Amino acid sequence: MKTFNIPDFYRSRIITPIKEFRRKNDKLKRDYSPTLLDFGPVQFLIARHFGFCYGVENAIDIAYKAIAENPNKRIFLLSEMIHNPDVNRDLMERGVQFIMDTKGNQLIGWEQLTTEDIVIVPAFGTTVENQQKLSELGVNAYVYDTTCPFVEKVWNRAAQIGEKDYTIVVHGKPNHEETRATFSHSKENAPTVVVENMKQAQILAEYMTGLRPALQFFEDFKNQYSEGFDPEKDLQRIGVVNQTTMLASDTQGIADYLKNAMIRHYSLRPEQVEDRFANTRDTLCYATNDNQDATYALLTHEADLVVVAGGYNSSNTSHLVELCEQKFPTYFIESVNKILDRQLIRHFDLHKKEETVTENYIPDKAPVRIMLTCGASCPDAVVEGILVRLLSFFEGTKPIEEVMRAF
Repeated sequence: MKTFNIPDFYRSRIITPIKEFRRKNDKLKRDYSPTLLDFGPVQFLIARHFGFCYGVENAIDIAYKAIAENPNKRIFLLSEMIHNPDVNRDLMERGVQFIMDTKGNQLIGWEQLTTEDIVIVPAFGTTVENQQKLSELGVNAYVYDTTCPFVEKVWNRAAQIGEKDYTIVVHGKPNHEETRATFSHSKENAPTVVVENMKQAQILAEYMTGLRPALQFFEDFKNQYSEGFDPEKDLQRIGVVNQTTMLASDTQGIADYLKNAMIRHYSLRPEQVEDRFANTRDTLCYATNDNQDATYALLTHEADLVVVAGGYNSSNTSHLVELCEQKFPTYFIESVNKILDRQLIRHFDLHKKEETVTENYIPDKAPVRIMLTCGASCPDAVVEGILVRLLSFFEGTKPIEEVMRAF
């Protein structure tokens, strides 16, 4: 696999060697068990897979290359390159400006761009409409295009099945940059509808099978379907693709549900299923799967609390938090600065969509066991900062150098 030039300040003297050690000793990625760091009064269980994925490393490599190669030019990002505040803050401090926010709202007018400007496409990709706008302005955004290869794989698969007269069902968050980009590319080749969750998939199945009146579709899926969509005609043959950062199990569950609805409605024999339902299993992102599988394996162990690091608007990180909080007290933090002291932690509540402060989050016992993981856009250095900060709250711990000798 290709290697990337990642700035050293994103790496970690603790986390990076552990990940490399695990990689060398498990090249086929069959061992999802976590790594135990035993400091005596506190132990850390670190997930087998987490942090920068291939797509994120690719994006960072290209973005910093663009800065290095264009010292005297204005550099813009269409929107946040990845959903990590530390990375985006560093890019801004180096002079990079964002044209849009994460919801697609314009921050800098198109008319302010010139043909001399450098425009970087974020890792989520961008819409066909934005590509056309840049082309009209004479800006070549493909020179520094950081679109994740696995996102492009979804686009290509959607195009392939669209050409075979399947309608595309995109499992994703309708307002997420990646879903907006995937929807935009998909609708160029086929009727397209976005479903956010299983509840919407169940509603869609009722339109597929005629249990709901077709006209109601346009209200139930408002702003989630392509122009000219005809629910009576366009839901007879479908294929499911996803926003790559969604829970793979959720996407598969939705695909299986819609497939079974097709089988029952049309009384399909096994060899007839693909007449109505395209096989798209190969579009699920390997990194998202690895991180989620590693989290499931992490949660088979016991712990007193879990700390999940990452941007609050990071979809893949949010899904890891959802998994962890089902079993343990879980604290979702952007950075080490959210750990106020041994008694107080400021963290993001996914359900209220706001930060909150929790007291006495570290139990008064010994040893305390803490699970650590993070999203695909979170640097190893951030996880190290969190580990070192938590470690400082305990007396009589083994030196980091001693614990790290095994790696």
